[in-house]
Amino acid sequence: MPEVADDDGVPPPAPTGDELLKVLSALGNPHRMRIVAALMESRNYVSALAREIGMGRPLLHMHLQRLEAAGLVVGTLELAEDGKAMKYFEVTAFFYELTPHAIAQAATTITETADRTAKEEVK
Repeated sequence: MPEVADDDGVPPPAPTGDELLKVLSALGNPHRMRIVAALMESRNYVSALAREIGMGRPLLHMHLQRLEAAGLVVGTLELAEDGKAMKYFEVTAFFYELTPHAIAQAATTITETADRTAKEEVK
């Protein structure tokens, strides 16, 4: 999960290789980058966000799931005035520093499962 510096200004621990791959994979899609950008303006629920971005709800939901799994957005269920459950999404606070050193350090912690998943995504 992405982390930001704590109240004392201490930076978060470096992400593992698996975490970094999940984040980079989630952001490696232009639709998901647009979703993050739209949610930076304000939190939103799926139907309204789909209209704003110009994307069908099923496809948007799939992209939101990827972003949520990577810890970049969070969804919460809320009841509307009419009693209907609505899932609102918002961007989480995150910070990743991509340097050759950070990537080399993360690469040493990649698990076989993450390596296999990355290869399957390339197919």
